[in-house]
Amino acid sequence: MAIQFSDTEERILALAGGDLPDTERPFKTIADQAGVTEDAVIGLIKDLKERRIIRRFGATLRHQKAGYGHNAMVAWRVPGDRTDEVGQIFADRPEISHCYVRRTYPEWTYNVYTMIHGERPGQTDEVVAELEQAVGIDDNCTLKSLKELKKTSMVYFK
Repeated sequence: MAIQFSDTEERILALAGGDLPDTERPFKTIADQAGVTEDAVIGLIKDLKERRIIRRFGATLRHQKAGYGHNAMVAWRVPGDRTDEVGQIFADRPEISHCYVRRTYPEWTYNVYTMIHGERPGQTDEVVAELEQAVGIDDNCTLKSLKELKKTSMVYFK
């Protein structure tokens, strides 16, 4: 069954679905543009999340625009009983924006993934070497970004 939104809710979601305003209180800025209160904007997003209509509401790092032109997705083979420990060590690194566990397959047995960002050539390789040393695991596969082709969010209302 399709969810029915009021015109006001659609206006809020259209504004919240794009880049958030670069202001001290972005939800108040959205509220002012939509003609509602800041609490109404925050309340709608919280309600949709609680009802599991949306899974998450978060920021997207546009690493290329932020000056990180050397990036790599690194897939690691981490023993199952060490994923939390190793994942925490990886996630604590400031160069890593994403760190997560994925299901493995017989033909692809890597289970922990990190997205590493560097400002200069070779920096991601240095981070990988440091992580290998820190966790005692050197079984990984590095997939370097050559070119960013697309990075957009879903647009539900205009």
